[in-house]
Amino acid sequence: MKKLIFTAVLFALVALCTAAAGDWPQFGWDVGKSNAPSSTEGITAANVNSLRRQRITIDGTVDSSAIYLKAAMVKGTAHDTLFVTTTYGKTLAIDAESGKTLWEYTPPSYSRLAGTYRITTATPSADPDRRFIYAASPDGMVRKLSVADPSVVWSTSITRLPEREKVASPLTYFQGKVIAATDGYIGDQPPYQGHVAILDAADGSLESVWNSLCSDRHELIEPSSCTESDSGIWGRAGVVVDPKSGDLYVATGNGTWDGRTNWGDSVIELDPDARNILGNYTPSNTRELNLRDADLGSTSPALLGNGLVAQGGKDGLIRLLDWSRMQGMAPHRGGETASVSTPSGGRLFTAPAVAHLDGRTWLFAADNGATASWTVDSSGFHRQWHTGFGGTSPVVVDGLAFVYDPHGGLRVYAARTGEQVATLDCGGGHWNSPIVADGRIILPEGNANAHRTTGVIDIWRLP
Repeated sequence: MKKLIFTAVLFALVALCTAAAGDWPQFGWDVGKSNAPSSTEGITAANVNSLRRQRITIDGTVDSSAIYLKAAMVKGTAHDTLFVTTTYGKTLAIDAESGKTLWEYTPPSYSRLAGTYRITTATPSADPDRRFIYAASPDGMVRKLSVADPSVVWSTSITRLPEREKVASPLTYFQGKVIAATDGYIGDQPPYQGHVAILDAADGSLESVWNSLCSDRHELIEPSSCTESDSGIWGRAGVVVDPKSGDLYVATGNGTWDGRTNWGDSVIELDPDARNILGNYTPSNTRELNLRDADLGSTSPALLGNGLVAQGGKDGLIRLLDWSRMQGMAPHRGGETASVSTPSGGRLFTAPAVAHLDGRTWLFAADNGATASWTVDSSGFHRQWHTGFGGTSPVVVDGLAFVYDPHGGLRVYAARTGEQVATLDCGGGHWNSPIVADGRIILPEGNANAHRTTGVIDIWRLP
């Protein structure tokens, strides 16, 4: 018990080091993508039903989540500011109190891509200095933008074929690096390869690349030059970082697996430079998953602590992996510690939340048909509660679990019991998920696949 409590405290301290008080600097709040801030954000079961909603119309659909910086300096004045990237690559800074757009950056590619199939669902990431953010666009570029105004510090392409390789997952900032990943568009039109790109945050130089197919080639490759295609990295949390070691964890989608240079339907641990495989796992039925379009990488790895990793998938399972058994470059096929059904038994496309409550590790997950929570230890998953309402990526803050239903409505549950304490009215969406920061809930609405150039952001605040 003492060890579990110490581990929970250590995770909380590490997480606190990743964000200033009141900030939500990247998807999932911290680099481990826990979606569970350890700080107190001011919304409780007692006051959640008194929240007032503001509906803001913007120049684009945000099919992801916002980030938030408290009292950020924009145009010479401090503003509580949220930042979002739209499906066609516009990035906006919005005053979280007034709802006014403070600035808007439009990439040069916007006019030729708006309304087409080429979209992004990537969430931007903030630099810890709070002076810059990093954003992606469907032209395959990652840009460093000034928080003060929409000036571009640098632009770097992370693909040689943006017509096929999509930036769907969020960007991550960690220790002077910007980390991005690619996948393919709907229909999986070849050729493309999922890959991880590491950029120097200072000057935007591309430092390294890990390709999930043709992984012996450590560079951006022409997709047609690799004999294999697909194996996209498209989970909602993208590249997950162990904050203690800096190691990178990714899950790949459908593609060839040979345990040597092709890593379709796998969980991979990379060193911080994304040059070497430190650990790997693929299910024993990897060939079957590939044949029936049951991507293991439909969601990202969830780091549970104590060497445990949870990995969901489109096959309706969440697997528990003892990562100490998956170490090394040698292929590890099968060997799960345990597995459990996704909340409704359906496909999992969302990012689970990992919270440390009462000395135990909790996993919260939602799919299209249900939401559930478990406590998890080395013996397996232990169901705590279940509800028949589905949702996107859960967020756990101040003892509450916030789950957006893409059919409309944001449900709020007591995290420990599953009692529904509120339903906040809002419109429909797709992969959008809320953030809860500084006494506010911020949630974009809309579906990237509708290809619209307008959208809505909801902000709830206490009266």
